[in-house]
Amino acid sequence: MRTDLHRHPENPPTAVRNLGILAHVDAGKTTLTERILYVTGTTHKRGEVDDGTTVTDFDPQERDRGITIFAAAVSCAWDGHRINLIDTPGHVDFSDEVARSLRVLDGAVAVFDAVAGVEPQSESVWRQADRYGVPRVAFVNKLDRAGADLDSAVESIRRRLHPAPLVVQLPIGTESGFTGVVDLPRMRSLVWTDGRDTAEEGPVPEELRAEADRRRRLLEDAVAELHPAALEEFCAEGSVSAPTLVAALRDLTRTGDGVVVLCGSAYRNRGIEPLLDAVVAYLPSPLDVPAVRGTQGGVEQERAADPRAPFAALVFKVNATGTGRLTYLRVYSGTIGKGETVWESGARRVERIGRILRVQADRHAPLERAVAGDIVAVVGLKSARAGSTLSAPGAPLVLEPPAVAEPVITVAVEAGGNTDADRLVSALARLAEEDPSLVVRTDPETGQTVLSGMGELHLEVAVEKIRRAHGLDVRVGRPRVAYRETVVRGVSGLVHRHVKQDGGAGQFAHVVIDVEPMEAGRDSVGDLADDGATRFGFRSAVVGGRVPQEYVRAVEAGCRDALAEGPLGGNPVTGVRVVLTDGATHPKDSSEMAFRTAGRLALREALRACAMVLLEPVVDLTVTVPDDAVGGVLGDLAARRGQVSGSVTRAGAVVISAVVPLAELFGYATRLRSRTRGRGVFTTRPAGYAPAPSTASHGTPTR
Repeated sequence: MRTDLHRHPENPPTAVRNLGILAHVDAGKTTLTERILYVTGTTHKRGEVDDGTTVTDFDPQERDRGITIFAAAVSCAWDGHRINLIDTPGHVDFSDEVARSLRVLDGAVAVFDAVAGVEPQSESVWRQADRYGVPRVAFVNKLDRAGADLDSAVESIRRRLHPAPLVVQLPIGTESGFTGVVDLPRMRSLVWTDGRDTAEEGPVPEELRAEADRRRRLLEDAVAELHPAALEEFCAEGSVSAPTLVAALRDLTRTGDGVVVLCGSAYRNRGIEPLLDAVVAYLPSPLDVPAVRGTQGGVEQERAADPRAPFAALVFKVNATGTGRLTYLRVYSGTIGKGETVWESGARRVERIGRILRVQADRHAPLERAVAGDIVAVVGLKSARAGSTLSAPGAPLVLEPPAVAEPVITVAVEAGGNTDADRLVSALARLAEEDPSLVVRTDPETGQTVLSGMGELHLEVAVEKIRRAHGLDVRVGRPRVAYRETVVRGVSGLVHRHVKQDGGAGQFAHVVIDVEPMEAGRDSVGDLADDGATRFGFRSAVVGGRVPQEYVRAVEAGCRDALAEGPLGGNPVTGVRVVLTDGATHPKDSSEMAFRTAGRLALREALRACAMVLLEPVVDLTVTVPDDAVGGVLGDLAARRGQVSGSVTRAGAVVISAVVPLAELFGYATRLRSRTRGRGVFTTRPAGYAPAPSTASHGTPTR
């Protein structure tokens, strides 16, 4: 059912769905988004990725490369509901872009290839959605391809992602003969014929009646096991009615106890309408998710998704263009109109909203106001960054920002001409403003400008953006990975006495510390990144008040300062636990600054006495190659210090899984193409850090 978008400029929160499209690269996310826009009447022509005519892949690099690089927001309407949709990247280098989108979404559609099933990045984005508690429905795409198998794809979802897959459709036809689906909850058929944009509804085909009855029974059994109301009806009546089944599926989706699985072919425009119906029926509205929590003056508060509540919104994306800044935000509570002022938490200042825009990728429609549940863009904010909170000046609030991943790869960049140096600095600052996972700094030893990011492609895209958008000639050094250092054997009872007297008030701090390695996965007081790259624990075992609590906190802060540079090569230190066992103070000369300095110097001295090891980033590599190229690919992986963990044969090709140091994968795409005559493909995802060999072929560790 098409709904004219312009007849519904505003919708109550109950009629809003904020969702993302998540998947592995090439699973069909962007094509699915295009078909959703077409079916809902938002566009009147089907965009194609191969032709470079899609709405959401509007950046020239996306069209040149044929992949989604930047998360793009669009809005459409379906059955009286507004659907705010974000098409997210599928490549692992842009996973931080996915995380920022998931932070502001209420639901998601996870897309899987009907031939490949769950692929590495599918699993990564699924885990990201788990971390943010985002309910999902699954869409098994490309059922028209040779080798497509819904049951195999569902089994891979069950085995690798561990939800309870609740399959609500039965395909009609296989591979190129796929023409429609049987809707199991309502026991009806939906058939798409060439030349028609909508499905033709009818009874279940007679030849599929027995199979449809069997699968409906399996669905009832699975739902009854998970949902009390469905179980009660199943025990009393021997079956579950369609209304009870739909209500149970909604509850299980929103709690995460089950995932509804639908199927279709986005390219052929088959399965889109029932997917939209499932989005409306099963995924939550802004009122169905818990009220957002924030802090005000150190006190935690809740803000309900109520247009009449005080305004609160989270910035999740910034586009800093030459003509101004476009700030994307999710409104969690309240209402904001153009021309009004807001409190910006990051800069702690009041800013004015110039314009409010409904986003359609690179096109925008003006709005008079935005209400709770909306995802919009605003013009006029000067200082807001991704992760900033905007709130009513009279009721300030700070919302938890999305976590930013640590960069793992670094290149040196410099302008081609001396006159372009200042322009390059400005361009890099704008890049870092748009993408928090890009870090720009100056190397203190060489004076070079260094750009760090999440992978080779991430940095390649960033540099190309500078060249195209700013017309700069940029020279790039060889990529280098971000190493870490860790303790393998600690020290006990290290004594450090910090005494400084140079006139006036002196400094005195006496500390005794133990340093030990932290076991991976063990709970600690400190920071633990998602990839396990930054781990630090600290506790005090001082008795008798020999070191006051405020000085204990200062010692911890000093220890954190010391983690910035390790003794092996000046790399950050991770996986360390420090125990403050004793200390002493001076009645006049002790201060928090003195104990912070003592903590920093004591840990530096202790690390020099510890047995340390260098860590390098490693990735899970999945390579798909033809049978006749397996030997050469395996030999190449061994030369790159790869550890092969398994291989499976799938649809005439061999899929090899391995763990490989990231530094050894520079230029791997070219080598793989030459060894497989262009027929091999590979994907990676971060797998944390592992000890590096003492004589590595990848050069000197970076600082």
